[in-house]
Amino acid sequence: EKQYFSFPGELLMRMLKMLILPLITSSLMSGLATMDSKACGKMGVITITYYLWTTFMAVTVGIVLVISIHPGAAAQKDNYSVGKVVLSSADALLDLIRYDTDLTALLLFQYRTVLVPVVKSRGFPKIPAKSLSFIYFAPDDENPEIHRPVFLELTPSPEMTYRTLPGTSNEMNVLGIVIFSATIGLLLGKMGERGTPLVNVCQCLNEAVMKIVSMAVWYFPFGIVFLIAGKILDMEDPSVIGQKLGLYVITVVSGLIIHGLILLPLLFVLITRKNPFAFIQGILQALLIALATSSSSATLPITLKCLLENNGIDRRVARFVLPVGATINMDGTALYEAVAAIFIAQVNEYDLDLGQIITISITATAASIGAAGIPQSGLVTMVIVLTSVGLPTDDITLIVAVDWALDRFRTMTNVLGDALAAGIIAHICEKDF
Repeated sequence: EKQYFSFPGELLMRMLKMLILPLITSSLMSGLATMDSKACGKMGVITITYYLWTTFMAVTVGIVLVISIHPGAAAQKDNYSVGKVVLSSADALLDLIRYDTDLTALLLFQYRTVLVPVVKSRGFPKIPAKSLSFIYFAPDDENPEIHRPVFLELTPSPEMTYRTLPGTSNEMNVLGIVIFSATIGLLLGKMGERGTPLVNVCQCLNEAVMKIVSMAVWYFPFGIVFLIAGKILDMEDPSVIGQKLGLYVITVVSGLIIHGLILLPLLFVLITRKNPFAFIQGILQALLIALATSSSSATLPITLKCLLENNGIDRRVARFVLPVGATINMDGTALYEAVAAIFIAQVNEYDLDLGQIITISITATAASIGAAGIPQSGLVTMVIVLTSVGLPTDDITLIVAVDWALDRFRTMTNVLGDALAAGIIAHICEKDF
């Protein structure tokens, strides 16, 4: 069975996810508490500005490539489509900053607005010739225990509306934890000696987590093999996928290579005057884990370990830049969403004007910031990008077949961007420490 074959890889994912919460809270609280408030403010502004700039660069690269290569011309759209209720862009963006009032809920859930269909009843029709029909459930022919809905045409047709209700998704709210931990860390620094005991606890916890990571490293090669092999076994016929989505895959991967191996290293050279590929060599282990897990949050413990031990980045900088980057710096995801949105427009033969392309670039940048560092979160935020320019969200099914593979490459780009950002910001803020 496939699920048993990929079980060792599942253990690796669970092991890494277990370390996310103690690592983020302890590293941010202890790191910010020991920093000067002015230096911390400067580093925060530089970090956010740098992340926004590189994300916008990635989106621009993706848009230029997808317009130049035009992969949508080679894709074939299936005759069937699956109807789905689409969340509005406003609700999807507001969900990013909505947090549960219960602090412990941040550890377990993310806020998600749920749309519930509601039939607006107008009463019985007054025309005698027309009567109301009903929707009821009938037993299935093959299995009477299963009841299938039978839809009868209603005359007149009922008016359907959708009501928004609060809901949750079963994923840790990493963005909420980062903001809360950073706030506590800053306040502990201002408290002086009174906050020292808690700072010491956070530092001890951080060191303990890093020791666990060092022990878990020995299991990584074994878990990675089974994690990737399990995904390959689930893959559909490669020849069919290649015919439909070959150019699309080439476009996305080319964009990630240009951004990750040309533009980001060039930016690193211009600012630090150091060899970027020697720096990248120090984080190869983190990039391999990103390829296997497709989760930037799960890769966070390894990235931190590589930067501290191999590249000699200041501990305070790495503790701040990496957790923030794993939450909001999604260069690969932003590039992928921009390419996918325009690809879907090309498949449907929609001509996008300059205003719509600019809207896609801005929305892809904003949506990627809220994309949690979890596998295939890009498909969730893709709805925001498509609805912003009126593209059919049902066509997301066109790219699902290759998303599991592309998700791994864009996660590598995200992790690479976080690590290079830590190197650049450590160089800029070197005199402040």
